[in-house]
Amino acid sequence: MKIGHDADRERRRPRLGHTGFLDCVPLFWGLARTTALLDVDLVADTPDRLARRLLAGDLDIAAVPAVTYLRHSEELLALPGIASGSDGPMMSSVLVSNVGLDELHGATVALAPAGPTSRRLARLLLEERYGVVSRYVPGSRDPVFVLRGADAAVLFGDSALDAAVSRGRTPAGPRVHDLAGLWREWTGLPFVFAVWAVRRELARRRPDAVAAAHRGLLAARDLARAENAELAARTARWEPYDAPTLERYFGRALDYSFGPRQVAGLAEFARRTGHGVPAVVSGEWFPGVGDESAVT
Repeated sequence: MKIGHDADRERRRPRLGHTGFLDCVPLFWGLARTTALLDVDLVADTPDRLARRLLAGDLDIAAVPAVTYLRHSEELLALPGIASGSDGPMMSSVLVSNVGLDELHGATVALAPAGPTSRRLARLLLEERYGVVSRYVPGSRDPVFVLRGADAAVLFGDSALDAAVSRGRTPAGPRVHDLAGLWREWTGLPFVFAVWAVRRELARRRPDAVAAAHRGLLAARDLARAENAELAARTARWEPYDAPTLERYFGRALDYSFGPRQVAGLAEFARRTGHGVPAVVSGEWFPGVGDESAVT
């Protein structure tokens, strides 16, 4: 019986975890358009839970927060060439406040329940770049209530995008500070919020399946870039944003690259937050992938 069970496990499609936020839509588009969607089982969850499920073996590959990868890099392998971040303002990771950032000393900052990397980046920026020490409390997902009882709040994902877009429409509201943009101004480097990771033991045990899923993600990313205008127009039919906003978000704000500059940005974040700097990516288990697999 055990042999049969193991054989079934080896035959199943890799379970690929994603957040379900709008920042994943380009990859879904590309996976569907390239038919690579047929070769994976998609599982949606929050960033925190995706990481826990990947480490527990409930998922095979997942987009995991950068802070989680840095803590568990001995167990996880970051897939080369693809991540989720920005080389400038990202729009979907922000800190909203009623005052300037340098005025938040002693203030209360609410932290979004999702987005652990955004939470850590916000604290790093406030403490090291602006020299303020704040009090951090759990926050709300809803931008309408996020500042209730707080002087500032960290938002991630669609709620952050709502705040960024609303700020453009109503400049008189709370100030919206783009965290990736602040990081880029501070360090000159891109910021990586999440990596696509696989458990190292799975990569050793099922290298062909992992390599196929990896190639599918890279092809999906490239096709979404090429078809960005059509993607934005189609998405605007169902989402509360117009096509030009989505075209800018998908095509310029989001960065799915994981090349030398992104690796340098992640390594700098690791250094500044006291994490060890791992050998961030390795192509040793991924035969047949392109030059991006050689990033180290």
